[in-house]
Amino acid sequence: MGEDEFGTAAPLVSATVNARGGNRRLVALYCAVAFLYLMALYLYMPTLPTYVQTKTDDLALVGVVLSMYGLWQAVVRLPLGITADCLGRRKPFIVGGLALAAAGAWSMGSARGVNGLLIGRAITGLAAGTWVPLVVVFSSLFPPDEAVRASTILTLFSSAGRMIATAVTGSLNDWGGYPLAFFLAAGIAVLALLLTLVAQEGRRPPQTPSVKAIGRLVIRRDVLLPSILSLISQHANWAATFGFLPILAQQLGATNVALSALMTLNMGLIILGNLLATAIVTRLGAQRLVYLSFVFLALGIGGAALAPSLGVIFAAQVCIGLSQGFGYPVLMGMAIRYVSDGERTTAMGLHQSIYAIGMFSGPALSGLLAEAIGVRPMFAVTGAVCLVAGLGLTRNLAERAAG
Repeated sequence: MGEDEFGTAAPLVSATVNARGGNRRLVALYCAVAFLYLMALYLYMPTLPTYVQTKTDDLALVGVVLSMYGLWQAVVRLPLGITADCLGRRKPFIVGGLALAAAGAWSMGSARGVNGLLIGRAITGLAAGTWVPLVVVFSSLFPPDEAVRASTILTLFSSAGRMIATAVTGSLNDWGGYPLAFFLAAGIAVLALLLTLVAQEGRRPPQTPSVKAIGRLVIRRDVLLPSILSLISQHANWAATFGFLPILAQQLGATNVALSALMTLNMGLIILGNLLATAIVTRLGAQRLVYLSFVFLALGIGGAALAPSLGVIFAAQVCIGLSQGFGYPVLMGMAIRYVSDGERTTAMGLHQSIYAIGMFSGPALSGLLAEAIGVRPMFAVTGAVCLVAGLGLTRNLAERAAG
């Protein structure tokens, strides 16, 4: 990878926008939309597992409810990418996803039983499909060879939104109970929707969907392998950070505010990891960063399995956050880097559909394991499997493979 392909986020925005001055407003606008969009999806996240536990004591059922978010992302993202390429439009799908984010949050805040939570979580999973056209719209504002850098910038803003959202969850719960965070999330999603309506989108020439073209993307090594690695990483992350780590922390005495701080720490470390990735990936290379991300991930999950106190839980979260900050944007950028512009939304939809399987399997399988053998043994199994699979597949990750 050449030095012109990576760098710190701020100089990148300045240099790129100066070169393509007409995009300055759109870059800022979509950064704001990404910030608010992720706030809307994450404002209630730190205590969602414990909220679900107030409706059911069955850990397997808790896992099923939490897994709906990943399941419906996996279902919707590839068809959404194909449809967006076919129509030559991406903005309508962003608007629709933000509307679903508002509806899903409101539904969960109003839920009287576990079934209502399951439905609301499924709706927010559909809403998360918005990330597909949003990433591609944002990447289109940059030169094609800066796909990894563009995805890192957008991830940085979305991570900031998540960090601020998760920082206030515990206080919101103390002020107005669990439902307050959900209702505020719905309002934030509406605000993001209104901002998106202001953005202008030039209609692209429609791309007639081709089964053969989609099939070629599915079997392209440079698209498929980063996607599978993201799946493995997301499986572990959603089994822990967004699954059963808050439940284990609560068992060790964590309050709502402490649970909020636990996830905020994760988001802050993701941002730090993003910044470090942009600064060092030129020297280390993407493959080494992916290796590093899986080592940190295993340390975090393994630490949770052995944690004797809340302090060790926080240390484990540091490792998990750095892992996601290093690995996620690099793998996402690599998955679309050598794909033609007309197929990028489809490729991004494929990438995100694949890694969303991990967001489903993480809570679903870990819930079954936790119910059968306990939360700590589940973390031990998850960490070991993801380390072996992640390191093994990363060996085959070529940084320059077009197909």
